[in-house]
Amino acid sequence: QSNNSELNPDTFTAFSISSVEQLTEDTYQYKFELPGNSSLRLSLGQHIVLRGMVNGLEVQRAYTPISPGNAEGYFEVLMKCYEAGLMSQYIKTWKKGDMVFWRGPFGGFPYQPNKHGELLMLASGTGLTPMLPILQSITDDEEDETFVSLVGCFRTFDRIYLKPLLQDLARYWNIRIFYVLSQEASLEELPWSYQENTYTGRLDEDLIKTIINSCRRKPFVLICGSSAFNEDMTRYLKAAGIEENSCFVF
Repeated sequence: QSNNSELNPDTFTAFSISSVEQLTEDTYQYKFELPGNSSLRLSLGQHIVLRGMVNGLEVQRAYTPISPGNAEGYFEVLMKCYEAGLMSQYIKTWKKGDMVFWRGPFGGFPYQPNKHGELLMLASGTGLTPMLPILQSITDDEEDETFVSLVGCFRTFDRIYLKPLLQDLARYWNIRIFYVLSQEASLEELPWSYQENTYTGRLDEDLIKTIINSCRRKPFVLICGSSAFNEDMTRYLKAAGIEENSCFVF
């Protein structure tokens, strides 16, 4: 354990929770304090590892902060709690002021402005998290003219995370955001501003082909979700003519 309040890949460092916000019935947004004006200095899409103790067992899980990598004095993490999950039992006990142990950073997608004509982001649930820093870096950089099509897969409209942020991003000329809702029976109850870019059912091979065909350029694809989701998407993309070297799985 490190006491210097700086993130380190080799040792766990304690960070204090400064706020807790419930986003949906099982998803929470946690804000952690960083000393002074320091930042995590994460590269795009990098994740950090959380350590928890549950019934005497040590549990570790990786999470991608949704705050910009250069955010000063804080970082934010989106977390989904599962009924039977060991780590979820630990996370559910958190309150403001608690100390939580993290180490990292690890991984990441080596994003370079304007390297790809278009990015197609396929995200299931909290798989949205590594996409957000990349999206924000594109919208923050006036010189970056990369097109982005983000496809977010959720069960219902109520379970879409961070709607205000996503709606803000969708106003940029080069960003399109689609939603695929697996348990929503119809689109009629949705606000009209969502109806045009929302699909019911699952993200299947036909819908992938439809979205790829609507892209302005041949896309480079970023994928993040469960292992089953990642496998399905890789298979559908191959059928749609997207080669493995044009995909990155978080």
